[in-house]
Amino acid sequence: MRSLFMRLLKLIGHIAIILVLTAITQVGGIIWLLAVIISYKIKKGKRIVFPLLYLLFNLVIIPPIASHFGRVKLPWFDNNLKPRNWFYPLAFRNYVDSELKDVLKDAAHVLGSSDITITYLDANFPFIDGFPLLPHLSHNDGKKIDLSLMYLDHNGISTSKKPSISGYGVYANTDKNYTSKSCLDKGYWQYDFTKYITFGTLNELELDKENTVRIINQLLSIPSAQKLFIEPHLKQSLGLSYQSKIRFTGCQAVRHDDHIHFQTK
Repeated sequence: MRSLFMRLLKLIGHIAIILVLTAITQVGGIIWLLAVIISYKIKKGKRIVFPLLYLLFNLVIIPPIASHFGRVKLPWFDNNLKPRNWFYPLAFRNYVDSELKDVLKDAAHVLGSSDITITYLDANFPFIDGFPLLPHLSHNDGKKIDLSLMYLDHNGISTSKKPSISGYGVYANTDKNYTSKSCLDKGYWQYDFTKYITFGTLNELELDKENTVRIINQLLSIPSAQKLFIEPHLKQSLGLSYQSKIRFTGCQAVRHDDHIHFQTK
């Protein structure tokens, strides 16, 4: 009886791991299942098999398969286009369609002449339109990506540093956000949810308005650009009121004064 109970607990544990990995990485659950089978066959621990298998899938197996489904991965290391940290590419959250990748690389090339680096956060998973990339509402078709704002260091010099580890949750010009209290008072609790996923703050930085505007204008100058989300107070303070493609997501989404959401047609 005890043996049966322990087997049941182990099964529940594996199911829980598969569900969590699937939610975070889309394909991590399948990799875990394969690691369990392989480790049983070769009599090696999952602690060895899973990381090796995971890296093999991440670097070698998934990218060519994803390309057949219209998704390509963004670079891990690039002088002008890079992730906020290793988590985004390692968790398979750096996939976009080929058109969006070309847009980002072209924009990064142009902005690179001004020493501006485009830093990406969550993009999309490798497969299946409509598969949710939590906690986002719409990152599910390869056409959406979150990008970091630009910042100034304590000397007022533009820097590639960001104020939080995740790239989310540290809001710019918060005192001017006239939508914040309204959304929260209406019961939209998720509106400032990202403040709980900073995973630590690193730097006391101020918004670099000039270079943030350069990134936004460069992205929106591309014919295939559909829209870009930032908070209304940032659109106003950055002097971007003329840009009709810049929208407010509404209270039902998370706030966008810690990052930029950009999408193509």
